[in-house]
Amino acid sequence: MIPKRLIYLYIFFTLTVFSSCQKKTILIPKETKSKTEIQKLIVTADKFNTNKQFDSAFYYYNKAKINCNPENNTDAYVHCLSNMAEIQQDQYDFIGSETTVKEALPFLNYIEDSADWKIYTILGTNNTNIYNYDNALYYFNKALALKTDETRKLKTKNYIASVFIKQKKYSEALQILLALSINKNIQENPETYSKILDKTGFCYFRLENRVALSFYTKSLDIKSELKNDSELGKTYYYLAEYYQKYNPALSTKYANLSYDKYTITNCIDNQLRTLALLIKNNSDTELKKNSITYVQLTDSIFEIKQKAKNLFAKIKYDSRKEKEENLKLKSQKIKNELQLARQETRNIISYVIILLALVFIIILYFYLISRANREKLKATYHSETRISKKLHDELANDVYHAMVFAENKDLSIPENKKQLLDNLDTIYSRTSDISKEKCPINTEEDYKTSLKQMISGFYTTNINLLVNDLDTIAWDEIEKTKKITIYRTIQELLVNMKKHSKATLVVITFKKINTNIQINYTDNGQGIDLNKIVLKNGLHNVENRIFAIKGSIDIESNPGKGFKIFIKFPLQ
Repeated sequence: MIPKRLIYLYIFFTLTVFSSCQKKTILIPKETKSKTEIQKLIVTADKFNTNKQFDSAFYYYNKAKINCNPENNTDAYVHCLSNMAEIQQDQYDFIGSETTVKEALPFLNYIEDSADWKIYTILGTNNTNIYNYDNALYYFNKALALKTDETRKLKTKNYIASVFIKQKKYSEALQILLALSINKNIQENPETYSKILDKTGFCYFRLENRVALSFYTKSLDIKSELKNDSELGKTYYYLAEYYQKYNPALSTKYANLSYDKYTITNCIDNQLRTLALLIKNNSDTELKKNSITYVQLTDSIFEIKQKAKNLFAKIKYDSRKEKEENLKLKSQKIKNELQLARQETRNIISYVIILLALVFIIILYFYLISRANREKLKATYHSETRISKKLHDELANDVYHAMVFAENKDLSIPENKKQLLDNLDTIYSRTSDISKEKCPINTEEDYKTSLKQMISGFYTTNINLLVNDLDTIAWDEIEKTKKITIYRTIQELLVNMKKHSKATLVVITFKKINTNIQINYTDNGQGIDLNKIVLKNGLHNVENRIFAIKGSIDIESNPGKGFKIFIKFPLQ
């Protein structure tokens, strides 16, 4: 690996160069107004908002917002955003409203809980109207968890009940509504109390409990005293729904009353809902008349909503564009002055980077050559050490014993002479095995022949060696490294067999199964105890080689019952 000092040094120089190469920060003047000026804009916007001149209110709120620094005037900034979002919400631009109000979220920790409550309820209402009820409940519950006054908490619970109704969870909604209906603060506010009664009656209606009628009737009495046409239209609609099943004529009557009240207040959405109910109950002439009106109102409300969305978007865009143009004019002079100096700096830095890159490449080149030479020397050393150890462990002792035998025995005796020749033959075989282990392996077209020749070298008069289906394997499709691994693995198994197993029969079977090659080795030697074996030398080498080619290996053996090994590895 490259020394860490070299890497750190290069990184240090590179970062130093690039830091000087970065574009110098252009200090664009920021157009801001004082808190007094911003407050005047907000007061103007509040007046328009109170008078329901929403387009003008939105314009001044937006103008105050873009000239307000949220870091040192957070309350004013959030106030503008929340009111802009409410205006968009009232004009049915729920997506635009959510986009606007979310700009205030990063500042909620710096304002009062009452302002937080307003932000969360706006978000909850927007998500309710775009049918994202889980998100709506999430925001309403966050609002409920705030430390606010009792009135806000009651309103929040009412909002949550409304979401449950949208989700058709009428029983859950009833639990909240019934608790609200007996609350003293609610009962002292006739308008809110009548709305709670309407929702309670609706839940009972959906649960097919006719007690709903008593809640509708009580609500209607309260609203009649208040003379609130919009709320009367809502209760009439609930009664029309209630009687649709039991008394269609009475249902139509209440639907017409509802439509008249909504027409007076110009509640187009509610007019459409009431017309849809009338169309279900009407026939012939009335059906046609109401259907035409429904289509006309649908076109009208779509146009109104679209105009509102476009208007708010245009106000935002025009204000932002005006501010950006002013800032561009003020910053253009600074940009021009910096351009020449920046170009000169870029040229110098480019030369330095090229020089550093060349130096690094040269250092890296010589380092890699040096490392490769060291690795070659290390590999040679390990190879020579391994051969030396093998010669010492496997041959030196045998040669010494053969020499002692020759000195102390009468070689004229045929048995002693035969024993000496057998010992020399064993020494020769082991020498041949070591030679074969280190010899190069032909992995080209003659690989199969080389493999057969290597295996046949282990035939003796005492060992019967069978090889099955070696010719069925398409060796040309197998990678060179895998061929070498298989060659060395089989060689290792046969050497171990010859040294330790005392086997007289060895069977090696080759199979191709789907995209894998399987090699099964079996001998009838003395076997081993797998519970006591410590994998080293030959078997350890076999395991490492097979794992290196992403293969698997299983061993089965018991003392006196032979030795089996199953090898499998992928073709590719």
